[in-house]
Amino acid sequence: MKVLIVGNGGRESAIADTVKRFHTDAQIFVAPGNGGTAKAFTNVPIAADQIDALAEFAKDEQIDFTIVGPEVPLVLGIVDRFEALGIKVFGPNKVCAQFEGSKRFTKEFLMRNDIPTAKYASFNSDEVEACVAEVENFSLPVVVKADGLAAGKGVLICESYEDAKKEIREIFSGKFEGAGDTIVLEEFLTGIEASLLCFVDGKTIVPMETARDYKRALDDDKGLNTGGMGGFSPNPIITADVKKVIDKKILEPIITGFQKENLDFKGVLFIGLMIENGEPKVLEFNVRFGDPETQSVLPRLKTDLIEICNACIEGRLDEINMEWDERQSVTLVMSSKGYPETSHKGDVIEGLDTLNPETYLFHAGTKKVGDEIQTDGGRVLAITSLAGNLEEARANVYEELKKIRFYGMQYRTDIAK
Repeated sequence: MKVLIVGNGGRESAIADTVKRFHTDAQIFVAPGNGGTAKAFTNVPIAADQIDALAEFAKDEQIDFTIVGPEVPLVLGIVDRFEALGIKVFGPNKVCAQFEGSKRFTKEFLMRNDIPTAKYASFNSDEVEACVAEVENFSLPVVVKADGLAAGKGVLICESYEDAKKEIREIFSGKFEGAGDTIVLEEFLTGIEASLLCFVDGKTIVPMETARDYKRALDDDKGLNTGGMGGFSPNPIITADVKKVIDKKILEPIITGFQKENLDFKGVLFIGLMIENGEPKVLEFNVRFGDPETQSVLPRLKTDLIEICNACIEGRLDEINMEWDERQSVTLVMSSKGYPETSHKGDVIEGLDTLNPETYLFHAGTKKVGDEIQTDGGRVLAITSLAGNLEEARANVYEELKKIRFYGMQYRTDIAK
């Protein structure tokens, strides 16, 4: 079997690794890939947003199955392009990808279908003063969001109205380029965050094991927001009782809403939740595997990922008996000097060959130069350990961390603490 995985991050590294666990004889291509996938699989020098070139490669190479990792190609319509050529591809179509491509689209869907979420208001770029005036109708802190894709930087938590108004004007002035043509103002929710990734086949939604990630760059949730500095699975905040509430108030209305609105969503729906006093509210939707939640969740999967994805495409997810490793996982991300404001490239990474064979190593911002692996981006590596409890898994990843060295390496010391 020939499998193409689109993307170059830690998420794609984890997806490729999971496919290989169940299909040891598969030929796996990663486009464009990174230093780790260059060693373990076959990298293809085509960027994730080059949809026509990816489609041409998949057709010429006779790829049997494609999994799309990042959001940008999904929003651009890669699934529609591949399907038009008869190439089997896993991910939502362009219409459904709007759930990540537009925060307003998601909020309107949530409100129409009575799904618990934060109070909000949205404004277009010709409504700057109305948006500025509306911000004072929200309690502080207030959340200001650029509507479109902004590489994870478009959500701003403002502690004062002055800051919020300043950010509104900057966003409408082009701070996030096209992503800021519309702004969503949102009530700030308190509680504990949780990530719920779900497989969806259009008529059935099946949650994966729960997870939590850490977005802030520094310990104790301080510093700037990042793409994610680590995580763990399962998330203890989602108890059996909370899960029942999620099923009834969130998952069932979502799938009913998809069918009612003729949204043929097939792929992964990532639901960001805030949970307070046992009551969950939806923070956001993403339309693909989360990063770094994927690195915590997929190592626990005991059912063939390709089989699950295929069932989603064919509308028979209800036939799959999904099994999960009962052990718990902890994932730690190592980033380069200056991240998240900047990143450092070209630093040699040492110690990767000394890790425990049972430790999962996922490359992200790396490149292979000769026999060396070098840094090539912000989030460089992630390591994941599975153990009988979080404390043991946590101890394992921090012990393994001691073996890895590169200039300016940054990481949090409190993941899963």
